Amino acid sequence: MKRRSAIKIFLAIGSAVLLPEFTYASELDLSKIEFSSEEYSDNKAQTIIIFMYGGASQLSGNLSNIDEIEKYSQSSYSYFRGLTKTTNNCWQEAGGSYMEDMLNDGDMTIFRTCYSQVREDENIRAHGVCIEQNQKGSFDDTRGGILTNLAHILEANGVLDSNTQMPFVTMEGESNFYAMDSLALSPYLRPMGLDEKFNNPYYRNVRNWLYYTHEERENSGYNSKEDGFDPALDAKMEKLSQSHNEAGKIKDAFSKRASLSNFIEKISSSTTPDLGSDSYPKNNFSPKIEAAIKLLSNNPDTKVVTLGTGGLGGWDDHNEARDYVTRMNDLFASLKSAMAHLKAVGKEDSINIMVFAEFGRNVNLNSANGWDHGNLQNLYVLGGKGYFNHKGIVGETVVDNTGSLNRLWLKPKKGTYWFEPMSIASTIYKIYGIENPEELTGGYGVIEPLFS
Repeated sequence: MKRRSAIKIFLAIGSAVLLPEFTYASELDLSKIEFSSEEYSDNKAQTIIIFMYGGASQLSGNLSNIDEIEKYSQSSYSYFRGLTKTTNNCWQEAGGSYMEDMLNDGDMTIFRTCYSQVREDENIRAHGVCIEQNQKGSFDDTRGGILTNLAHILEANGVLDSNTQMPFVTMEGESNFYAMDSLALSPYLRPMGLDEKFNNPYYRNVRNWLYYTHEERENSGYNSKEDGFDPALDAKMEKLSQSHNEAGKIKDAFSKRASLSNFIEKISSSTTPDLGSDSYPKNNFSPKIEAAIKLLSNNPDTKVVTLGTGGLGGWDDHNEARDYVTRMNDLFASLKSAMAHLKAVGKEDSINIMVFAEFGRNVNLNSANGWDHGNLQNLYVLGGKGYFNHKGIVGETVVDNTGSLNRLWLKPKKGTYWFEPMSIASTIYKIYGIENPEELTGGYGVIEPLFS
């Protein structure tokens, strides 16, 4: 079996993710990291990272410049059959109404100027490298992933240990958020793969003898003749199978399977409070964010859950971008319900949600009615109200028209606040008690308005 196929199978059944060896990077120097246990304890932070693979256009959260954009665009924006500005210049038909509600409630900040001067200077706009950089929080591709670094640091400072239940969970599969470095990572720190249905890899069906001990099988009450259960043969097979399992993650997982099974069953059986008019909409993304909140609110040990926007579709809208409007509307309808969910369980102060991608798009609607790769995106930050100061809208943009149709960009307005994407990683590190996060990001500090 190919290693990549094996990884996907482990993800499908919810095992701890086995990341491929080629993702190993340079070793994190823990001696350089300053950690504040007081800040970590005060925040009680938990995070949901929603990564919009493909690079979502920033226009849903920023129609400020649409009049000028339409003037120069190759194709008419009337293609979208609805381009209404909200009070804060969001795109009403593309989730803007839900954004306005959350802005008015002080639940969200939209940063309109997440921009990379580094990539601009180097003319870097490729998916692979930008995804890797944003998920590692560094322009240095030899670094480990953001969450690998965080895992090392929290363990080194006694926050996480072998008794911690599922500190990192992925609902998207493998990603560079968890890219390994050369520093040995304890097995329990590796991300657990779950889906929105909490399919339980540790569930022990009484007829599935693989998950039962020899004694449990003998005392199960089932007719051994009818079920084909031979205790003597079973004992031999169990001894044989265990002799082939090396000490480490596999044996540890099997020894803990009973408690983990009960633990996951408890979370999956928990119910979402009645959210009234804010009930989750019926789309393919809502169950994912709902499950993530159920997990975090029922398990303080889980620090970060990562998920993509599977079920809505990707965001690489080079052509026929009309579905972008529906996808964005579904996404932010779900996020509005997620905020109502957090409030209903009293977790809006501790749990935050961050929504971003590898980059944004340019603003020329091309001849195929799509947008090509750009270098400015929005960062949407929700919740975390115990440590984040939500400012509503931050950053202003201008149209950069080079005279070439496919080089029509939005850029930060001179004098406005903007930040490199690596500052997202610094901000994540900061809320988990790391006082010098720029040490991990190549010098890029936190997103200041969130803390001022």
